[in-house]
Amino acid sequence: MAKKKKKSRKNRLGVKNSLVNNINARKKKGISRSKRKKTVKKSDYRKMKKGWKKD
Repeated sequence: MAKKKKKSRKNRLGVKNSLVNNINARKKKGISRSKRKKTVKKSDYRKMKKGWKKD
């Protein structure tokens, strides 16, 4: 019997669900929100960026 590949779940933007993936997918597609409707604070984004790998 052949093993079935497990498909990763993707959201409506076509990326795996994670905050960073969603932000980047929206940027790529040119979908933006008004500043008032943004959900990620600058301070939180800065903290999140610290954990990213440098290429």
